[in-house]
Amino acid sequence: MSTPYAGVLAAVTRQRGVRGCLLVSEADGIIVDANVQVGIEAELVGALVASLYRKSRLGMEAAGLGTVGFLQLEAEHGHVCAMGRDGLVLAVLAEPRAHIGLIRGAMLQSVEAMV
Repeated sequence: MSTPYAGVLAAVTRQRGVRGCLLVSEADGIIVDANVQVGIEAELVGALVASLYRKSRLGMEAAGLGTVGFLQLEAEHGHVCAMGRDGLVLAVLAEPRAHIGLIRGAMLQSVEAMV
Protein backbone atom coordinates (compact mmCIF):
# COMPACT_ATOMS: atom_id res chain seq x y z
CA MET A 1 0.00 0.00 0.00
CA SER A 2 1.43 3.35 -1.03
CA THR A 3 1.43 6.33 1.31
CA PRO A 4 1.47 10.04 0.38
CA TYR A 5 5.17 10.23 1.27
CA ALA A 6 6.31 6.95 -0.32
CA GLY A 7 7.99 8.79 -3.19
CA VAL A 8 9.83 11.09 -0.81
CA LEU A 9 11.25 8.13 1.09
CA ALA A 10 11.97 6.04 -2.02
CA ALA A 11 14.10 8.76 -3.63
CA VAL A 12 16.36 8.80 -0.59
CA THR A 13 16.43 5.08 0.22
CA ARG A 14 17.65 4.36 -3.33
CA GLN A 15 20.95 6.00 -2.47
CA ARG A 16 23.81 3.57 -1.83
CA GLY A 17 24.53 3.03 1.86
CA VAL A 18 21.17 4.25 3.19
CA ARG A 19 19.90 1.94 5.94
CA GLY A 20 16.68 3.77 6.60
CA CYS A 21 14.66 6.88 5.96
CA LEU A 22 12.00 8.32 8.24
CA LEU A 23 9.62 11.24 8.07
CA VAL A 24 8.74 12.40 11.58
CA SER A 25 6.89 15.22 13.26
CA GLU A 26 9.35 17.81 14.57
CA ALA A 27 7.11 18.61 17.53
CA ASP A 28 6.88 15.13 19.05
CA GLY A 29 8.96 12.71 16.96
CA ILE A 30 5.98 10.61 15.92
CA ILE A 31 6.64 8.74 12.69
CA VAL A 32 4.59 9.92 9.72
CA ASP A 33 6.15 7.37 7.35
CA ALA A 34 9.27 5.21 7.38
CA ASN A 35 11.29 2.78 5.33
CA VAL A 36 14.01 1.20 7.48
CA GLN A 37 15.97 -2.03 7.49
CA VAL A 38 15.09 -4.79 9.93
CA GLY A 39 16.68 -4.25 13.32
CA ILE A 40 16.45 -0.45 13.34
CA GLU A 41 14.27 0.87 16.16
CA ALA A 42 12.43 3.43 14.05
CA GLU A 43 10.36 4.91 16.90
CA LEU A 44 13.44 5.59 19.01
CA VAL A 45 15.44 7.00 16.09
CA GLY A 46 12.54 9.19 14.99
CA ALA A 47 12.09 10.69 18.43
CA LEU A 48 15.81 11.31 18.85
CA VAL A 49 16.30 12.94 15.44
CA ALA A 50 13.22 15.15 15.84
CA SER A 51 14.49 16.36 19.22
CA LEU A 52 18.01 17.03 17.93
CA TYR A 53 16.71 18.84 14.87
CA ARG A 54 14.26 20.94 16.87
CA LYS A 55 16.92 21.95 19.41
CA SER A 56 19.40 22.76 16.64
CA ARG A 57 16.82 24.88 14.84
CA LEU A 58 15.89 26.79 18.00
CA GLY A 59 19.55 27.28 18.93
CA MET A 60 20.52 28.63 15.53
CA GLU A 61 17.57 31.02 15.52
CA ALA A 62 18.46 32.21 19.05
CA ALA A 63 22.05 32.81 17.94
CA GLY A 64 20.81 34.86 15.00
CA LEU A 65 22.20 32.40 12.45
CA GLY A 66 18.91 31.68 10.68
CA THR A 67 17.37 28.32 9.94
CA VAL A 68 18.99 24.91 9.95
CA GLY A 69 19.38 23.59 6.43
CA PHE A 70 21.05 20.23 6.98
CA LEU A 71 22.00 18.41 10.16
CA GLN A 72 24.59 15.61 10.10
CA LEU A 73 25.87 13.49 12.95
CA GLU A 74 28.75 11.12 12.41
CA ALA A 75 29.25 8.08 14.61
CA GLU A 76 31.51 5.06 14.63
CA HIS A 77 29.09 2.93 12.63
CA GLY A 78 27.41 5.48 10.39
CA HIS A 79 25.66 8.80 9.94
CA VAL A 80 22.35 10.38 10.83
CA CYS A 81 21.23 13.20 8.56
CA ALA A 82 18.17 15.41 8.89
CA MET A 83 16.34 18.18 7.02
CA GLY A 84 13.09 19.83 7.98
CA ARG A 85 10.15 21.59 6.41
CA ASP A 86 6.71 22.64 7.62
CA GLY A 87 6.96 20.84 10.96
CA LEU A 88 8.28 17.59 9.46
CA VAL A 89 11.81 16.20 9.63
CA LEU A 90 13.26 13.87 7.02
CA ALA A 91 15.82 11.66 8.75
CA VAL A 92 18.29 9.29 7.09
CA LEU A 93 20.45 6.58 8.62
CA ALA A 94 23.49 5.79 6.50
CA GLU A 95 26.46 3.45 6.62
CA PRO A 96 29.96 4.89 7.17
CA ARG A 97 30.87 4.36 3.50
CA ALA A 98 27.81 6.21 2.20
CA HIS A 99 28.32 9.29 0.01
CA ILE A 100 26.75 11.99 2.16
CA GLY A 101 26.79 14.53 -0.68
CA LEU A 102 24.56 12.36 -2.84
CA ILE A 103 22.29 11.60 0.10
CA ARG A 104 22.05 15.31 0.93
CA GLY A 105 21.09 16.08 -2.68
CA ALA A 106 18.37 13.42 -2.67
CA MET A 107 17.10 14.69 0.68
CA LEU A 108 16.96 18.27 -0.60
CA GLN A 109 14.95 17.24 -3.67
CA SER A 110 12.61 15.15 -1.51
CA VAL A 111 12.04 17.92 1.04
CA GLU A 112 11.30 20.40 -1.75
CA ALA A 113 8.79 17.93 -3.24
CA MET A 114 6.86 17.60 0.03
CA VAL A 115 3.55 19.43 0.00
